[in-house]
Amino acid sequence: MRDVDRRLALDAAVELTHFAFRAMTARPDALLEKRGLSRVHHRILHFVVRLPAPSVSQLLRTLGISKQALNGPLRDLYAQKLITYARAPDDARVKHLSLTPEGRKLEGRLSALQRAQFAQAFAAEGAAAEAAWRAVMRRLAGGEIRKAGYRLPDGRSWVGSNDI
Repeated sequence: MRDVDRRLALDAAVELTHFAFRAMTARPDALLEKRGLSRVHHRILHFVVRLPAPSVSQLLRTLGISKQALNGPLRDLYAQKLITYARAPDDARVKHLSLTPEGRKLEGRLSALQRAQFAQAFAAEGAAAEAAWRAVMRRLAGGEIRKAGYRLPDGRSWVGSNDI
């Protein structure tokens, strides 16, 4: 009986993750859709603004997608003047990406919507619940964060890291 209860609780956790993600992306997705853009464009904007002038290779590693999957959305963002690039001075093959003022404005609107949702949920549940949620999310995302070579805004790379 306990195994069945645990399985149901874990299934519920997976389902909550699905619906929470859907809730977190609904409003940003609606804004993006008005511009003919999608969630992948949001992910690109999100990480380009947070990484210091990322190269295309660094963005590929962070997003965990193929060059082919990135190429079309990058062209869309460039065509809409939301993103720009500069060639590396020491290697013309390397492109460093940045957001244009319009790209920063759009990314800011998208992220503000999501920050507000998190702020409301964390305020309602309290600091202990927020800390527990962050610990679980770090544990779940740890392998992907390490693989991407990414550091979270709080300076930590993953749970259990000695270099935090």
